[in-house]
Amino acid sequence: KYSAMIVDDSNVDRYLLTRFLEQTQLIDNIFEAVDGQEAIDFMTEHYAKKEHAPEGFPPVILFLDINMPRMNGFEFLDHYQRLQDSDNTFPICVVMFTSSSAKEDVQRAFSYKCVKDYIEKGNYNVSIIKEKLSTCLKAHK
Repeated sequence: KYSAMIVDDSNVDRYLLTRFLEQTQLIDNIFEAVDGQEAIDFMTEHYAKKEHAPEGFPPVILFLDINMPRMNGFEFLDHYQRLQDSDNTFPICVVMFTSSSAKEDVQRAFSYKCVKDYIEKGNYNVSIIKEKLSTCLKAHK
């Protein structure tokens, strides 16, 4: 089993996605952050002290909302890409998990090499989540 992280400012969306992830039986640990800054802080803090990191750290897949306060999804991706380019610290498969169906958001998301998929909120079910997970996990191996 693997770990995932959900980065979304909506408690309801995090809760629903967590339930769906649990139903896939592919994910063992689920970490949560309410915005991109909290996610970056969590990852850098725990990576720096690996021996004290929570079980299942680091996550292999990250579900990322676009519209969040403090640091939105694209700002997170910019920061994350800089981290990856400098030392490949967190090889995470990112799946956008957002209410935006705007073509420019989809195109912009896929311009980041870590983004492997895009899910529109309200337009998914357990089998879709399981399919997205399987694709990311195959690439991770």
